[in-house]
Amino acid sequence: MTNFFGSIDSSVISPIIISIKIALVATVITVIFGTALGLLFVRKNFPGKDILEVIITLPMIMPPSITGYILLLIIGRKGIIGKFLQDFFGINLIFTWQAACIAAAVVSLPLMYQSCKSAFMGIDKTFEDAARTLGADEWKVFRKVTLPLAWPGLVSGLVLSFARALGEFGATLMVAGNIPGKTENIPIATYFAVESNNLQKANFLMGVVVLFSFITIFSLNRWLRSRRIN
Repeated sequence: MTNFFGSIDSSVISPIIISIKIALVATVITVIFGTALGLLFVRKNFPGKDILEVIITLPMIMPPSITGYILLLIIGRKGIIGKFLQDFFGINLIFTWQAACIAAAVVSLPLMYQSCKSAFMGIDKTFEDAARTLGADEWKVFRKVTLPLAWPGLVSGLVLSFARALGEFGATLMVAGNIPGKTENIPIATYFAVESNNLQKANFLMGVVVLFSFITIFSLNRWLRSRRIN
């Protein structure tokens, strides 16, 4: 077992910490936008709705490297957003951990969006209408009725989005590169460890991801099952 995993040093711990930091920030972004977009697309009709929905879900089916290249064209130094930030604020996103957060958020957003959309579509509107009849405003209806009813779906989306952000590789490598101690997350560290024949490091990181993913999905399934029983 010792020979399989090898010794644990900073080169192994650093990608784990960076991955968790990036995944947490990306998940916060994803939850906010995913919930808002899910509610918007379920409750409202507007011109271009179908096209916008396709754009939101595209990263779920496109190769991550293509998604990363598109992000590079947008937030790169010559991109629309990247050039604006560089010229007016002196901010460069490329090859930073913030760029890794953006990449992770973009590829995990479709999971959160689809979970939220399904959760909101499954709500019986009579409960919301009853709350409005009793004098509750829209914000109170959302907090006291809509959110609790949609909660299982939102939690599922949150967990899956976090797991997806934790395992992001292709898009992150395109916009953030592989900078040890800065943008090197677990998938990137594993890839370059295998490439350099450092199998002990690759085995340890693989074990961490597999164990975490198993515990995450197992716990989510148990929680959802307990909600159905209760």
